[in-house]
Amino acid sequence: MPDDEKQTSPDRQQTDESLRTERENADEALRAKQSRSQHEADLVVQHARETADAVLVAAREKADERLTQTAPRAIIREERVLEDSVLRDERASADDNLQRERDEVHHALARLLPMEREKTDRYLLTERIRSDQDVSHRDDFLGIVSHDLRNLLSGIVMSASLLTEQASESEEGKRTIQGGARIQRYAARMNRLIGDLVDVASIDAGKLSVAVTRGDTSILLDEAIDMFHGLAAAKGIVLELDGAKAPLMARFDHDRMIQVLANLITNAIKFTQAGGTIVVHGERTADGVRISVRDSGVGIPHDKLETVFERFWQVGKNDRRGVGLGLYISRAIVEAQGGTIWAESTEGAGSTFSFTIAA
Repeated sequence: MPDDEKQTSPDRQQTDESLRTERENADEALRAKQSRSQHEADLVVQHARETADAVLVAAREKADERLTQTAPRAIIREERVLEDSVLRDERASADDNLQRERDEVHHALARLLPMEREKTDRYLLTERIRSDQDVSHRDDFLGIVSHDLRNLLSGIVMSASLLTEQASESEEGKRTIQGGARIQRYAARMNRLIGDLVDVASIDAGKLSVAVTRGDTSILLDEAIDMFHGLAAAKGIVLELDGAKAPLMARFDHDRMIQVLANLITNAIKFTQAGGTIVVHGERTADGVRISVRDSGVGIPHDKLETVFERFWQVGKNDRRGVGLGLYISRAIVEAQGGTIWAESTEGAGSTFSFTIAA
């Protein structure tokens, strides 16, 4: 993988940023620990000196009482001054030795830390090279397999279409038509899953394809409503466009935005009961267009509003309504076009997924 592509990989950038943050935190923790250790050592030395001074003062007082009987006080004071000078010199020398030992330990740690980090960086670089090679091989393999699978799916869909066209109007023919329709639905779901897997691989490699042009988002919303109106109606859900159909010009990738709306609307259909409503809304903002998909479904817990955009996220461990890639891919598509996407929800009262597009 070229260096410029590595740099644009969101996961790679996040890893590097996390490493920098951890190192800064480690350095700060190390400095704080050293400072605490030195402060505690200073307190111990100070306490020991205060104790020694108290003992020395007491001993001097007793000695002075005895000495004043045999020696003049002036001579005693001179001896005390000399002794205090020697004591100060010894303490200053001890302080210098202590500071020198501290500096040596600090310098040793300062030399050791870069060596350990260089070793860690070498290991990280080696692992990244191996990972990049594995990703490259995976992408090549995935591209070949997805191409072959889609060719096979096309054959299955064409065969199912021929069977339904040739079916008679008898009861057996009707069953054949129904079976052919099921095959086409299953094939469409498989094709979407293959596309999602390819998109995830592209996102991981920092190579998600986006072609931005200027267009009318109101036409985009009409197209999305038409695509899923029948699916919503079959489940007894009202799918409608909110607001006037005035032009809402913005810069976006038409096919990718249809993909995002498809993910949001199908998600809303999955989690909305019969008799519910799904409303798609578009409006102009200060710097672009905001599009929202609001449903009256089961809602999302507040602490899950961010995690819903993570890869392979599911409502529960037993949930089988998809593989949890749609919202992850939608976020990558929106962010690749300079926009943002977020979710708002009240449990039991529905959810609203919104995203922005630059003008």
